[in-house]
Amino acid sequence: MNQRKLHPTTIAIRTQTEQTAQREHSTPLFLTSSFTFETAESMRAAFTDETDDNIYSRYNNPTVDEFVSKMVLLEKCEAGFAVASGMAAVFSSFMALMKTGDHIICCRSMFGGTNTVVTKFLNKFGIAHTMVETTDLSNWDEAVRPNTKMLYLETPTNPQLEIIDLEAAGAFCKKHNIIYNVDNCFATPILQTPVDYGADLVIHSATKWLDGQGRVLGGIITGRKDLIHEIYLFCRNSGPALSPFNAWVLSKSLETLDVRIHRHCENALKVAKTFENHPKISWVKYPFLPSHPQYEIAFKQMKAGGGIVCFELKGGIKSGSKFMDALEILSLTPNLGDSRSIVSHPASTTHGKLTEEERNAVGITPGLIRISVGLEHVDDIIWDIEQALEKC
Repeated sequence: MNQRKLHPTTIAIRTQTEQTAQREHSTPLFLTSSFTFETAESMRAAFTDETDDNIYSRYNNPTVDEFVSKMVLLEKCEAGFAVASGMAAVFSSFMALMKTGDHIICCRSMFGGTNTVVTKFLNKFGIAHTMVETTDLSNWDEAVRPNTKMLYLETPTNPQLEIIDLEAAGAFCKKHNIIYNVDNCFATPILQTPVDYGADLVIHSATKWLDGQGRVLGGIITGRKDLIHEIYLFCRNSGPALSPFNAWVLSKSLETLDVRIHRHCENALKVAKTFENHPKISWVKYPFLPSHPQYEIAFKQMKAGGGIVCFELKGGIKSGSKFMDALEILSLTPNLGDSRSIVSHPASTTHGKLTEEERNAVGITPGLIRISVGLEHVDDIIWDIEQALEKC
């Protein structure tokens, strides 16, 4: 057979736990909390010599390892570790690699839960932070301190869909010798691989597009082997382990990730184009619309625009609530990345506890609507949005 360099998507699909004596085609599920040893010496070695032996499912598990292996391949990384949720991935990447006296720089526009961890909890551990304007890299140098340890960013950002130049951010981190940590949840490795631009860590809420059907929680951190080892040691002892069952679901989901993401992108682009000039909408934002402020950067570093569309309803919070109540097909639920289209109104939900000033500072405007465009027929998605707009 001729040697061929396979595409990462093909390799990820074909990467499986070693076949058992049953010769199963689909990988089995290892639902066990611990593993046995034949001798006391082999058990001692597993604990003290840091071998690759299975010990305890909080440390490692064959089903979890399969999911990790696939994501490492897709993200072009050296190693990875899976955890119980996306926020566990975010928090673990911070706490494993920073200590009291360190400083982190973050993009101002980011997921509400991450914003809370950075602004409300890191200071309890003596870790300072500075928020920088997401797309204006010209003033990032001013944020650097002698104790700066990490840059953390999302691109596209949640929920405003701002695009950060990954290459420029990578050059910034290399210049200042700081860890480059990227949340790649919205794009997935199908659309962009931050390692190509110098990222040291790439994290995901696997709950979103990686699962793709709203079934399980999960998170994963991939990146440099030395950094992942520190994260592994932190997680091994602090305990945010991913359930083997959830890992099995996520591993199987990765087999359809490529085809799903491209359909999400196709539908989302049609939705964005349809409503770009609607009289009840002030603006529509989608990375692959030429009207997007960072369209050229998105086109350079992404293969498609992703599955999220945002727009600003005229009429603010009241109009947003009426719009959501009028929907007949699209779901109202605090998630995204599902096969079913989902609508959220950040100002009254995920960012509702912030003051108006705080919301404006991170770009959460009163009429902002975020749509996670699903896999329903795009004509039905568009119809539901249109009829809801008529009623709001």
